[in-house]
Amino acid sequence: MKISKFVLFPVIALIVFSYCASKNEAKVPTKLERPTLTVPAKVDLTGMSKATFAAGCFWCEEAVFENIKGVSEVISGYAGGDTENPTYEEVGSGRTGHTETVEIYYDSTIIHYPELIRVFFASQDPTQVNGQGPDHGTQYRSAIFYRNAVEQRIAIEYVAQLTNSGKFSKPIAAQIVPFTKFWPAEDYHQNYVVLNPGNPYVQHESIPRLRRTLEQVPDLVKSKK
Repeated sequence: MKISKFVLFPVIALIVFSYCASKNEAKVPTKLERPTLTVPAKVDLTGMSKATFAAGCFWCEEAVFENIKGVSEVISGYAGGDTENPTYEEVGSGRTGHTETVEIYYDSTIIHYPELIRVFFASQDPTQVNGQGPDHGTQYRSAIFYRNAVEQRIAIEYVAQLTNSGKFSKPIAAQIVPFTKFWPAEDYHQNYVVLNPGNPYVQHESIPRLRRTLEQVPDLVKSKK
């Protein structure tokens, strides 16, 4: 669903608005107390570890991981497909094989990969197949793109832990697949939640999802200065 960012909807339409693909910038009443968010300061990423995850809309996942201690940078992009240099529109068609993804740069002396996996699963419904929330299609599928055997083992063990917990009535749908290539998304997708707080999708999907996630992992949230 493509909506021009210049089209204004009535307030009632904004309440039911629900696609990550929308670029609608209409102002809506703030019904939710928005977490304090700022664009991360640029830091030297040399020597940082990387983790690559997909769990629905990358706007949502980027905002989540930017609030996690030890994370220095999060980049929205695409992974899991074969098309070179895919565009947002191409990925959104569901024909490139990619899924909306975030690449996370983190300090492994502060936070460890198993903790990032914990945040990853807390940020979503891990049983939803090919989608997350209102976003549906393989381009929104959940995936852990592991870079080595250690990351693969950690992911598999965590999924087994979730499965055996009895918390979920359906199987865990998140894929565990080898990392191949990450393509950064267009500039306007970066830091989207911070820069577009009035967007209806951000108001009604991204911010509530961010808040739900941080409430589940309070020990991993960056301290507010």
